[in-house]
Amino acid sequence: QVQLVESGGGLVQAGGSLRLSCAASGSIFSIISMGWYRQVPGKQRELVATNTSGGSTNYADSVKGRFTISRDNAKNTVYLQMNSLKPEDTAVYYCNAHVAHNRGTSFGAYWGQGTQVTVSS
Repeated sequence: QVQLVESGGGLVQAGGSLRLSCAASGSIFSIISMGWYRQVPGKQRELVATNTSGGSTNYADSVKGRFTISRDNAKNTVYLQMNSLKPEDTAVYYCNAHVAHNRGTSFGAYWGQGTQVTVSS
């Protein structure tokens, strides 16, 4: 019904930058919110940043001031600009979207496949 395609992950040295993107496609009436989460093996998936349709943003304390989430509504795409990367940012990053279907009468939540971000020291 809805597919989230992520790109931009990779290997970067500490202090460097990466930009992740996530494009949503499928049967979409509107996107209520999009966000990024990350997960390290053995730990729970944690919120990194979210962006609502109204433009409100929310960040994990660990990334405030370093990461920026943005959204292109026309392209149904969300971005995560990651600056001043640290080794502890190493994780699999997942895109998430809350989507309205059928003229706003139904809703769903969707996940991307995940993209690996590795920060070396």
